[in-house]
Amino acid sequence: MKLSRRRFIKGTATAAGLAMAATAQQTAPPRAVRLGGPVFEQTKDPEELALAHVKLGYRGAYCPHVTLEDTGRIKALSDAFAKHDVTIAEVGRWCNMMDADPVKRRKNIENVTEGLALAEAVGARCCVNIAGSFNPDSWFGPHPANLSDEFFDAAVENARKIVDAVKPKRAKFAYEMMGWSLPDSVDAYIRLMKAIDREGFAVHLDPCNIINSPERYYRNAEVINDCFDRLGGHIVSCHAKDLTWEVEMNVHFREVRPGSGDMDYAVYLKRLAELPQQPPLMLEHLANADEYDAARRHLLELAAAIGVQTDG
Repeated sequence: MKLSRRRFIKGTATAAGLAMAATAQQTAPPRAVRLGGPVFEQTKDPEELALAHVKLGYRGAYCPHVTLEDTGRIKALSDAFAKHDVTIAEVGRWCNMMDADPVKRRKNIENVTEGLALAEAVGARCCVNIAGSFNPDSWFGPHPANLSDEFFDAAVENARKIVDAVKPKRAKFAYEMMGWSLPDSVDAYIRLMKAIDREGFAVHLDPCNIINSPERYYRNAEVINDCFDRLGGHIVSCHAKDLTWEVEMNVHFREVRPGSGDMDYAVYLKRLAELPQQPPLMLEHLANADEYDAARRHLLELAAAIGVQTDG
């Protein structure tokens, strides 16, 4: 049978297209998530700590306890975790940078500034804290002014002060999202980033923390997608927990371990795996080692089921 010129060209183009697609598939970076969480090994040795994470399938870690002055231990931790491809996700400095007492407020800002310096020294992705609260009784509690222009301006000033003091080259400072304090949405985070206007400021993502209405709860997959669509390139670290609705006469969402709530973790994992910077996804707020183990196993199994790698 004679092959027409048109059919020959069409067939050649199809074969070339398939070959290019196969090559692209082979060379595309793996879709991977750096899952992490606390480890319960009773050791302070940097090598043993790093291996304890590897043993659990973790490729992300909270910064182990170390002081900024202990330069030898900082280097040992940095070297050991890098050797085993475990990223130190974050240095948490949980305190109220909006405290009404000016002395406490100053000390808290100094504490966070030191945390960013430590993150920079140890090679962590970020130092993270909430922006604070005007609540006089709870350092993280709700207050009407937590959504005000006064709060926004103070959050901008504090972030600039911290970043400008450290001038980090690799670590970032980030605010954790909150349901009753800024940043309480993607829009609020974008507005803060523009106002702060510093390379050293980035995004810490916790979608659960901005699920503060029935609409967001029911449409949490859309909330997650919006976070990644508009903040994705700026995300340096993430938290992993879940939410369930406690049915009573008012709205009450309760934190639970991933897998026992209603957050769409298939969407969360897939979108996280698309980011080239591989921000770690860190389990938090669970009661004990067994709860962390159950959450870890659930996320590893779900990732495998939906084609997301967790081992690099």
